[in-house]
Amino acid sequence: MRERGHVINAVILGVGIGVLLDPSMTLGTLESVVGVGFPVVLGALLPDVDTSFGAHRVHGHNVLVLAVVLAFPMLFGNLAWVWLGVVTHYVLDLLGNVRGMALLYPLTRNFYDVPVGVNVDSPLADVVTLVVTGVELAVVAAIIRAGEAGVLADPSRIVDVVGSLA
Repeated sequence: MRERGHVINAVILGVGIGVLLDPSMTLGTLESVVGVGFPVVLGALLPDVDTSFGAHRVHGHNVLVLAVVLAFPMLFGNLAWVWLGVVTHYVLDLLGNVRGMALLYPLTRNFYDVPVGVNVDSPLADVVTLVVTGVELAVVAAIIRAGEAGVLADPSRIVDVVGSLA
């Protein structure tokens, strides 16, 4: 995936998640969008710093980088949404190219990919970006809904929640 696709994905996710977290469409929604959006965009761009040093889709595109980004807010209390940008970057690079990534670097430099990727120059690259973004937003919405319904704290509540949807 090219940088443009990562930015489009991150901006849509940041705005979408901000609205999902505060759907009141007030100043609180704007604060939520900004508070989520900027870190997600930062995270979406972070893996590509490896284009300036090392090998692209190796040094910045692996589970070790994701672990560091996930640990950062727990250790330092900030950058809580950056991990989501990194994850979406990885998902788009796995689906939005045919080359893959060195996910297990530094253990191995082998590239891993999913067999459904499209070439970064394909006219379908933007379509893949939008479809992946929509699926990601749906997953986040489901997680937020599950949290609000108490399912995350008590998974046995899933039966009540699913029953209320019928």
